[in-house]
Amino acid sequence: MPVNASNDDAGKARRFRDAALPYLDDVYALARHLLRDANDAEDAVQECYLRALKHFDSYRGPAMKPWLFAILRNVCRAEYARRASSPAGAIDDLPDGAEQTPLWREADETPEDQMLRRRDASTIQELVSTLAEPFRETLVLRELHNLSYREIADIVAVPVGTVMSRLARARAMLRTAWMAEQERPK
Repeated sequence: MPVNASNDDAGKARRFRDAALPYLDDVYALARHLLRDANDAEDAVQECYLRALKHFDSYRGPAMKPWLFAILRNVCRAEYARRASSPAGAIDDLPDGAEQTPLWREADETPEDQMLRRRDASTIQELVSTLAEPFRETLVLRELHNLSYREIADIVAVPVGTVMSRLARARAMLRTAWMAEQERPK
């Protein structure tokens, strides 16, 4: 009997690996945005994947990515509760390769263009990090991870209308902050 249990565990682990590992980078990116710390994000992703593996037998949904995001969100909420009294740290620099030139972009970019693009990306990152948590979370899930309103609503456990409202408000706040940043003397 233990031999069958071992085979079942190996099969479960293989199925889980095939289903969940393709989303590891996306889960980590969301954790970075939610926790604002690379080390905390790594810990949260590890805990997320451990919980997902533990409950993989009960998973019945067609979309693995939203399920993992929902688990990660719960892990991050627990982390927020744990460090509620400590101030939030600044976002670390993104790892190398995070600002790669998109495939559709021409390669003949001037150094000035590259510098401006990096500055704008950094500014947007900073502005997104200053948004209140529900707005930041919704914006990241929609704009960076391309999740539908329904998937976001399922992950954050709110009605679709609330997701739409948060997204509209997040975009408006980001737009206002961007305009203020652009008007500020350099």
